[in-house]
Amino acid sequence: MQTVSFDSLAAGQVFTGPGRTLTETDHQLFMMLVGDWHPIHADEAFARESAFGRRVMHGSFGVALAMGMQAGVIEFSDPIVGALGLREWTFKGPLFIGDTVHVEIEILGKRVTSRGDRGIVQRRLKLVNEAGEAVQEGLADIMVGLG
Repeated sequence: MQTVSFDSLAAGQVFTGPGRTLTETDHQLFMMLVGDWHPIHADEAFARESAFGRRVMHGSFGVALAMGMQAGVIEFSDPIVGALGLREWTFKGPLFIGDTVHVEIEILGKRVTSRGDRGIVQRRLKLVNEAGEAVQEGLADIMVGLG
């Protein structure tokens, strides 16, 4: 994990996290958590006849995974006040059991708030599979305390 400060960040910086292989347990626990047992996720015979040819993990699992994984890539020396939301999140490709994914964080910009005691860090998060393809991505800004 790399420690960064608001002042040290610059647009264009990219931070890459370690890979993580998606498991059957991940898949089952997420289905239980959200209660979505659609056959494309839960029924191997049904999914085999789909365009994907096998079960697909939930898109929302990828969002949750990217948000969790990014927390282990950068540690801010400034206190994090909070997440400001997700925007323009897109599902570019499927996630399958056995895929190995990592998160990439690109700094798009930063600014000091009008109060002057907080900073906004604008970031693009990408969930990337072992083939180097971005399977999900979107904007995820955060606010940090300054001084």
